[in-house]
Amino acid sequence: MDVQQRFGERLATLRKEKGWSQEKLALESEIARSYLGGVERGQRNISLINICKLAKTLGVTTSELMDF
Repeated sequence: MDVQQRFGERLATLRKEKGWSQEKLALESEIARSYLGGVERGQRNISLINICKLAKTLGVTTSELMDF
C-alpha cells in the first residue's frame, strides 16, 4: 500500500470517528467533496496546505493525521 492510500485511509477513519460524511468534512474544510473523495481513495496527492486544513477541521494535529 502506498503513502497516498495509507493517508486516505487514516483521513477516512478520523472523519468517521467524528460521525461526519465526506460532504460535511468538505464543507467544513472548504475543500471540494470530489477532491476529498479522491484523497480518501488514495488517488490524489494532497498538498501540505490541505493536510493542515483537514487536521484543523478534524480537531487533530497534523502529526495525528499523518500517523498511519
